Amino acid sequence: MDTVLGFLVPIIFAAFGYTASGFKVVNEGNEALVERLGKFNRKLGPGVNFVWPYLETIVLEDTVREQVLDVPPQNAITKDNVAIKVDAVVYWKIVDLRKAYYEINNVDLAIKNLTLTTLRSTIGQMKLQETFYSTDQINKSVLTNLDKETASWGLKVLRIEVQDLDPPATVLESMEQEQAAEIKKRAAILEAEATAEAMAHILQTLDTKLGSEEILKYLIAKRYVDANEHLGKSPNSKVIFMDPKALSQALAELIQMPPHSPSNNSSNGNSPNGGNSGQSQP
Repeated sequence: MDTVLGFLVPIIFAAFGYTASGFKVVNEGNEALVERLGKFNRKLGPGVNFVWPYLETIVLEDTVREQVLDVPPQNAITKDNVAIKVDAVVYWKIVDLRKAYYEINNVDLAIKNLTLTTLRSTIGQMKLQETFYSTDQINKSVLTNLDKETASWGLKVLRIEVQDLDPPATVLESMEQEQAAEIKKRAAILEAEATAEAMAHILQTLDTKLGSEEILKYLIAKRYVDANEHLGKSPNSKVIFMDPKALSQALAELIQMPPHSPSNNSSNGNSPNGGNSGQSQP
């Protein structure tokens, strides 16, 4: 009897240890892959699972939760041959752990390289100016391509966000100068339009019976006065040699307006020469 017990007890303890070693716990949010004699057998879910020792092996336990991959800044060339640095963040998850393990080696590196390739291709179809206001379009285009390419790997790309589009400093400076020139050009156009509108208003307020010569004299005189006003505001010293008498006479001739019409003068009781209108005054 003692001999039998001495023989059975080690066997019982060995069987118990063998069985106990086969229980494996998979954490919540994870899955595991089991191979039997080197060949895929089944997938384990969260909780307690039994794996036959020596016959079966857990070759992988990984999360099926959403993951974040930061793609470092890389150079990309725009359609107008400008090199810019671009980086992005990819949000993805495993939907088929078996494919993710057996179909692709190093999932993170594969997603990173595919993201960079797709980003460069997308940006290469745009001009530099387009990239600044087309970030959403870039995100959607890259996401569509990534999701299609990674489906065979058992992955799902949820979203991608382009963080920075950083052109060289010389390009930024050139863009700022171009923008400043455009603003100056628009200001000049607005000023010219305002001047034209003011001139049109002046012509409307003047007597419509004035001839073009009189109007021209008026405008020249106005420009002369404006020029002298700007000259006076200048901080630089000015010395102008001009005969005051001749200047006054020339200006007077420019701004001298002829009578509007004989009918208007007659109504005031004066003749064009300043004499009486033909009626004797008491």
